[in-house]
Amino acid sequence: MIQSYKQKLKLQETYDAIIIGSGMSGLATAAILAKEGQKVLVLERHYTAGGFTHIFKRKGFEWDVGIHYIGNVQADKSILKKLFAYVSNDELKWADMGDVYDRIIIGDKHYDFVKGVKNFKEKMIGYFPEEANAINTYVETVFKAAKTSRNFYLTKAIPPFLNTLFGWFLKRPFHKFSDRTTYEVLRSITDNEDLIKVLTGQYGDYGLPPKQSSFSMHASVASHYFEGGSFPIGGSSQVVKTIDPVIAAAGGTILISAEVEEVVIKNNQAIGVKMKDGRIFKAKNIVSSAGVFTTYNKLLPPAIVEKHKLLKNLQKVNPSVAHVSLYIGLEGSPEELKIPKTNYWIYPAEGDHDTCVKNYLEDLSQPFPVAYISFPSAKDPDWSNRYPGKSSIDIITLVPYETFEKWTDTSWKKRGDDYEAIKEDISKRLLQILYKQLPQVEGKITCYELSTPLTTQHFVNYHKGEIYGLDHSPARFRQSFLKPRTPIKNFYLTGQDIATAGVAGALFSAALSSIAITGKNVLSKV
Repeated sequence: MIQSYKQKLKLQETYDAIIIGSGMSGLATAAILAKEGQKVLVLERHYTAGGFTHIFKRKGFEWDVGIHYIGNVQADKSILKKLFAYVSNDELKWADMGDVYDRIIIGDKHYDFVKGVKNFKEKMIGYFPEEANAINTYVETVFKAAKTSRNFYLTKAIPPFLNTLFGWFLKRPFHKFSDRTTYEVLRSITDNEDLIKVLTGQYGDYGLPPKQSSFSMHASVASHYFEGGSFPIGGSSQVVKTIDPVIAAAGGTILISAEVEEVVIKNNQAIGVKMKDGRIFKAKNIVSSAGVFTTYNKLLPPAIVEKHKLLKNLQKVNPSVAHVSLYIGLEGSPEELKIPKTNYWIYPAEGDHDTCVKNYLEDLSQPFPVAYISFPSAKDPDWSNRYPGKSSIDIITLVPYETFEKWTDTSWKKRGDDYEAIKEDISKRLLQILYKQLPQVEGKITCYELSTPLTTQHFVNYHKGEIYGLDHSPARFRQSFLKPRTPIKNFYLTGQDIATAGVAGALFSAALSSIAITGKNVLSKV
């Protein structure tokens, strides 16, 4: 049964805009349009709003599904901080994670990523004194690459005729970096493989190891965190809580358990959406925040997909990596258990990142190529007010979708003993990794639950349970169809597929989509 995110509201037949999906990009697009006076209807097929920003509660705990840390939200001049403030009426608040935001652990050695560019360089040079020049050059190159991204993304939002005239010129500096892999660029700076392995120790933030990922994606993430990491005070549920009133103030609403069957298109113009229950809502503009695979494969009429050869576009891109996440509840406060705020990135001692991934994919009993451990209860200063005497931990690793593919047609929570046995095996392996790093938590765990790619598919409706939409290879940044405007009039895309990975990328995509829809530079207001 369709219901409002908060309470029963009188639904209308017609809106200024309808947004499919209530993840970060859908919510933020709705808020920006609401601030332009538009009445927006946000449709969420799931029983909870928020996409990767939603939380779930179980056995007296809560876990954040997708927000583990965000960079660039402490400095007043940060465009990201201003964007978050704009879409939430400055109600969304952030807690600084402290000096060490990421710890890269390779075998028995560890390397801290500390906040502040100068501090970061000094720390890295402390670990690799003979590589001082390379480390300085690396940071310089990261900033150069990150600087070129602004004009590149602008080309996605400007009118098509301007893009035809100037687009190539605006994109060219970006493509100098995006066309090369992360490994190619780093190898041109240093031949120290240990240093390369450490500097690319955040590759899990975008899902592709160095020899496959575009350097522009790496530079975007590395520069994003140079000034440290932050976590939403009160947990990621605050994202929906603070944005919903902005949408409501203009007469809009978020509906949950509201699955869209198909976008209604007449004469190549989107005019509304048909719901699973047969109901039709109409709007001047329709925006999909559901990802390009879901949008083209499931939401558009097959005749329209065929007419514009949209499936041909999908053949040029690949879904990003699938993952499992172990959600752990513990007895004892973060202080009592001495749980850190710092994220841990744990890698095998031998082999570069790409080799470790390859070995693992060929034989899943090999060591996990990466295990990421996040400590949300320690990062959130409000946690102990809500859950006194308790703690939570998340552990994420890569797992091929194919491992679980044969259970695709089963129902959530009812997938059978064999499925549960694989989950338990992975959970036990991840717990051993945790105990090695934090031996004091052994015996303190009261519950744990593993999500698989099928869980992600069920809740976020991603094609193969991927975590970051499309993968961030050099080829991906050459795809001109990954932009807000589509060949269908009044039908737009938003989300990380048209920008880059993660919550920050999804938020920025909302600004791009809003510019394309309104024809106004909403960023100047921000």
